[in-house]
Amino acid sequence: MKRFQLSTIPQLLGASIATRLATDTTTQLFNPFLVTIAAGLGLDVLTLGRLVSLRSLMGLGSPLFGSAADRFGYRRVMRIGLLLAAAGMFFVGSGAGLYTVVVGMMLTGIGLSAFVPTLQAYMSARLPYHQLARGIGILEYSWALAGIVGLFAMGFLFERVGWQAPFFVLGGGMLVGWGLFGLFPSARAESPARQSSQPPAAAGFSFARLAAFFDLGPNRRSAYAVIVSAALFFFAQFHVIIAHGAWLKAEYGLGPVLLGSVALAQGLADLCGSVLVSLITDRVGKKRSVQAGMLGALLVFVVLPFVNVGLWPVIGALVLMRFAFEFGIVANISLASEQAPDRRGKVMTLAAAFNLLGGTITGFSGPWAYTQFGVWGLGSVAAVATACGFVLLTVWGRDGAG
Repeated sequence: MKRFQLSTIPQLLGASIATRLATDTTTQLFNPFLVTIAAGLGLDVLTLGRLVSLRSLMGLGSPLFGSAADRFGYRRVMRIGLLLAAAGMFFVGSGAGLYTVVVGMMLTGIGLSAFVPTLQAYMSARLPYHQLARGIGILEYSWALAGIVGLFAMGFLFERVGWQAPFFVLGGGMLVGWGLFGLFPSARAESPARQSSQPPAAAGFSFARLAAFFDLGPNRRSAYAVIVSAALFFFAQFHVIIAHGAWLKAEYGLGPVLLGSVALAQGLADLCGSVLVSLITDRVGKKRSVQAGMLGALLVFVVLPFVNVGLWPVIGALVLMRFAFEFGIVANISLASEQAPDRRGKVMTLAAAFNLLGGTITGFSGPWAYTQFGVWGLGSVAAVATACGFVLLTVWGRDGAG
């Protein structure tokens, strides 16, 4: 009897978005609720910020999963990632002590960094090029829905049930996703990565072997420009986002439910950015779309300290910032996926690793900058990082490998 599969693009996108609602809510969970979770765990905000950085640091191993996915298939790696991330959430939610939280954050970071970029590579491999940005844009609706539905619901659970409930709900959601992805058809990179120009593999460590692992082919300069510029943009955004919950609580007295409402507004902005990518980026160009998003966010970062005169101007700036970022970063996913189609899994997981390296730094930089310099410490650093990324992309980035 033939095994049932989810085989059409709408089916694959639907199941992927549903699963990523859990994973993306997990990724964003600490941004608005850092203070609430820290209190539940008995930690201070700076310590929890460092643990969030530890979670991000685990993503540096993401390229290993990408290389494995290119060789052995994306589906297997995605399912392993979901199991690891679910286990990590259960560990953190247990509240069994600092060491358990450390293990949980590490497992969650490894799992998310294996699952999300491999899923992006999987969908890129199955989508025709002329619909690539549209399909990836639709897939990234999940990030927006995590803010609109996920974080809003988590705020309700924090307030009405307790700080542990969101961890168990999200972990359970990822286990459901693990089952769904078992119904996906297999997929690999378009063609085997060319090895003729690379030194022969040898047992053990060597610099030649390391260089071969990071080789992204003839278009490597553009590929790395796209990857690093996105990482700088990602750092800039999360330098602000990681501290914005503490900012709104300290200066405007927002509690978990109201912070969840702000997250909902930001999620709507994310959705608008993703929808715009799915509607226009295939026509106007992937690189041009990324540049537009970076410039829009740069403008917000520059004015951020000047709008900190009332709650509504601040929320308006945060919403505009999220819209510009989402438009640029989602367009960057489709741009990165075509830099080296024969080793797409490696490219996407390298991009995720660089982004998570930026996220690792923000766990330290964001809370520290806000406690030391206030909003000036957030906006100015983010603006400089975004400007550097824009220049890098503009000078060396290309729209694809061709």
